[in-house]
Amino acid sequence: MHLPALPRKSARLQIGVQGGPRVAFAALIVANVALAFGPWFVRVADVGPVASAFWRIALAAPLLAALALAGGVRPGRMPGGLWLLLGVGGIAFAADLASWHLGILRTTLANATLFGNCATLMFPIYGFLVARAWPTRGQGFALALAAAGAMLLLGRSYQLDPRNLVGDLLCLLAGVLYTAYFIVMARARESMAPLSSLALSTIASIVPLYLATLLLGEGLLPGSWTPLIGLALVSQVLGQGCMIYALGALPPLVIGIALLIQPVVAGTVGWMVYGERLGLPDLLGAAMVAVALVLVRRTPPLAPPLAPRPPEPHLEGRGAVDDQ
Repeated sequence: MHLPALPRKSARLQIGVQGGPRVAFAALIVANVALAFGPWFVRVADVGPVASAFWRIALAAPLLAALALAGGVRPGRMPGGLWLLLGVGGIAFAADLASWHLGILRTTLANATLFGNCATLMFPIYGFLVARAWPTRGQGFALALAAAGAMLLLGRSYQLDPRNLVGDLLCLLAGVLYTAYFIVMARARESMAPLSSLALSTIASIVPLYLATLLLGEGLLPGSWTPLIGLALVSQVLGQGCMIYALGALPPLVIGIALLIQPVVAGTVGWMVYGERLGLPDLLGAAMVAVALVLVRRTPPLAPPLAPRPPEPHLEGRGAVDDQ
């Protein structure tokens, strides 16, 4: 994927929580736990799956925009290349949500979350390609352990029950689109703070999801707003907000493996609410994912998260986007 070159990020763009890798890792854990509740909100919402994706974005956008503006973002001072990135990111995220929400209603909660997060493998591979280096032995082992744990997390569903096949394929497509969204947003985060990049990409997702809702003939007005408000606040504001923050501070390998927290949490919710019981393979898979996370956190990164480019001479000492 060819992406436009962007100037370096200014320290003045860091809006919100400040901290090192430990804070970013904590944010990553919070993000994945919060995002894991998304499939449940979609199931209990009384509008169509794509309509629920639209409301997730539409209800979250004003709050995110207000927070970004309060933090000092000034969209009028952004370069065209950054607008392009955020637009592409918004469209990719809209397509991801549409296909994922359609799949959620056609498979189990655990399967929907696992297939929807196939970025677990794709995003780390992208990171190694950008770094132009092979993973270390420890990183390779952690990734292999996480992949094996992911397969076990499928449990009995790994037999690809025909009743779940369409839903599984839709969620797998969503995972590919989610990887594209990660790549674009990680690039945007080189020049922008978390809140401003999330707010603008969220706004860019509204129109595509609205048009998709109309094309599918889904009704927009719900009987109950509670699941949709929960979806917007928990999944988009808290979950995606923490994810975008972590995306600019941690290597793709850590981000990718941590995504497997979601099927563990979603599987637990499915067990408690819908009787989608977890078996011994699921529990063993969850333990393997936990070990992989510990290993990858203790392994020194091969390179910075996305191999930042050296500054261009005429941009030395100043940021591309002045939020003040």
